[in-house]
Amino acid sequence: MIKINVTYYYWLAVAAFLGLFSLLMLWNTILVPSTRFPVAFLLLLNITPLLIPLRGMLNGNKKSCSWMAYISLFYILHGAVECYANADERGLAALEVFLGLLLFFGTAFYVRPPGQKTAHV
Repeated sequence: MIKINVTYYYWLAVAAFLGLFSLLMLWNTILVPSTRFPVAFLLLLNITPLLIPLRGMLNGNKKSCSWMAYISLFYILHGAVECYANADERGLAALEVFLGLLLFFGTAFYVRPPGQKTAHV
């Protein structure tokens, strides 16, 4: 079995975070700005959850990375719903799902690498 160093998973998670953050910023401001809601409101709604555990994640804190994995599930769900409901933005939504999955698996495998046994007390 090939063992990958956990720092690779960490950097995968950081890259996925930066990609997801950039995608959401571009999507809501430049690529397809909303005509129904103020752009500032959508940015506040979409970006704030990513920023909450960011400081700890950038410091390599495993608890913050766990929370980032949980938060990434919302972006995966949002992208899947947008893929289904909005044909015009399907490519952006599929990219959101992909980056959300990378963020989820990167943080999850950083916190607990594959093949690691749990300690039973």
